[in-house]
Amino acid sequence: MFSKSRARTGARAVRRAMFCGGVLLAAAAQPAWAQNLSLDEALSRVATRDPAIAASAARLEAADAAVLQADVRPRDVVGADFEDFAGTGSYSPLNRSQTTGWYERTWERGGKREARIGAARADVAVVGAQNRVRLLDRLARVQAAWVDALAAEAAIPVAETRLADLQRVELDVVKRVTGALDPWFAAERARTNVAQAEIALEQAREAARIARTNLATWWGGSSDFKLDPAIFQALDVTVPTAGESAEVAMLTAERAAAEAKVRLAETGNIADPSGRVGLRHFGQGNDFAVMVGGSIPLGAKSANRGNVVRAQAEQRAIEADIAVARVEVDREIDRLVADRGLIAAEIKRIDAEVLPSASRAVRLIQDGLARGGTAFTFLEFSQAQAAVNDARSRRVDLLRRFHLLGVRLDRLTGRHAPLLANMENVR
Repeated sequence: MFSKSRARTGARAVRRAMFCGGVLLAAAAQPAWAQNLSLDEALSRVATRDPAIAASAARLEAADAAVLQADVRPRDVVGADFEDFAGTGSYSPLNRSQTTGWYERTWERGGKREARIGAARADVAVVGAQNRVRLLDRLARVQAAWVDALAAEAAIPVAETRLADLQRVELDVVKRVTGALDPWFAAERARTNVAQAEIALEQAREAARIARTNLATWWGGSSDFKLDPAIFQALDVTVPTAGESAEVAMLTAERAAAEAKVRLAETGNIADPSGRVGLRHFGQGNDFAVMVGGSIPLGAKSANRGNVVRAQAEQRAIEADIAVARVEVDREIDRLVADRGLIAAEIKRIDAEVLPSASRAVRLIQDGLARGGTAFTFLEFSQAQAAVNDARSRRVDLLRRFHLLGVRLDRLTGRHAPLLANMENVR
């Protein structure tokens, strides 16, 4: 009875290893039509299909409409006055009424119309700069999703290697148990570890599928693509050439708009005269007379002084914000470069020191277990294997952090700014 039970246990272990091996081969097989998706290709797809492009276009259309409206001068006025058509005494007869029809025009002085158009055009530039900031943020989110998909794919080989190692050890442990070298709980523990590794592998594959699907939703496509694992393993610590930050460019546009608003406010200190011409009809005698009149506001300088002071203060505030933004961008770039350098150094040490040492320990224990010696136990192998798995998982996590910091670095240096031309041309 005891030998039959051990035989069944060994057969189950063999069948499990064969089944999992077949699963690994099936999962490794990729469709022939699946193509590698590069970062540039992913961003290019978003640059032509992102729904946010329509929102940016609508904002620009609204700003352009404001320019058209700013070009409209004060409207002329046509009116009529009726006097003395009812009253008492000598003014009661209707034939003594007076009727005046008149036309009035206001002339803008001090360059109000030009200043108003200039302020509206400056607002168009601000809207364009704000749109570029939004679109760059979306491209950065797409790049982060691409990094997450790469990291999820990189976790699959780690789970596959761990499962394969545990399957081999399970066979060795079963042999040792049948040879009365290890107790039966060691076989059960090995079987439990294999089951957990199978679950982890399934979860890793599902996480990779979800990550690819999430990436594809940015352009409304399907996840029938592959990702090049070599890109994720690359450690490029070179500092990209920094162009003008999109945030600084937006503040610069806002400063120009503030200057235009100062000029517009200053034109309010100049009064606009209006002239009127009309024709008056006298009911008594049925006579006509031409009337001419005009007006000009008083106290214009004092009335608009507060608007001028406010516009000037807003301009000074934006100039200070530009100086602050430049310092903060440079400081963040330096921090990102330093953090990426630290992560790259740790990954290199894991590759050069941690993984080779931990892998040697696992191989030594595996060889000892396979030879049937009693120097090692399954618990020691489990601990050694956990150290290898932790180092590999740590390496994947560090690579993910390294590339996510690169996403932010690309965002600050404007690496993907050339794609904005395509996005802004889509209407």
